[in-house]
Amino acid sequence: MEQEKKKIRFSEVKLLVLDFDGVLTDNNVYVSEDGKESVCCSRSDGLGIEMVQSRGIPVVVLSKEKNKVVKARCRKLRVRVTQGIDEKLSELKRIAANANVSPRQVCYLGNDVNDLECVEFAGAGCAVNDAHPALRNAADYVTRNTGGHGAVREICECILERADER
Repeated sequence: MEQEKKKIRFSEVKLLVLDFDGVLTDNNVYVSEDGKESVCCSRSDGLGIEMVQSRGIPVVVLSKEKNKVVKARCRKLRVRVTQGIDEKLSELKRIAANANVSPRQVCYLGNDVNDLECVEFAGAGCAVNDAHPALRNAADYVTRNTGGHGAVREICECILERADER
């Protein structure tokens, strides 16, 4: 029997938190012969983030990944980043408390099992289309787009379309 989903209320979102790998990227990593890593990101996702931020909704990246490519992309997007985090839920709770928002006002977008607790915590727990099946099952909303290919933009548009309902 499929889990009953709660009604998602993007109109209540006051904080958008994103995983990095598999959400802002296509979950692939390119490694050169000297060990330097690079990733592929969507400019469309970046514009979505900019539009959400311009409406006063902060965006934060919460990532397990330690590579400096995460920080470099977030710096370009003007997004706060917390990386190298193994225990994401406690960090998400801290981020929400510092932003003075309730769990119901948090939108979290992830792609893998280490995002499960955060998706369950958030009022708008979301998964990218190509997420791990366990995360897709737990999510309140699953994007049509895959990670690194417009999933973040899709979530941003969901938030913006309902922002006037506040």
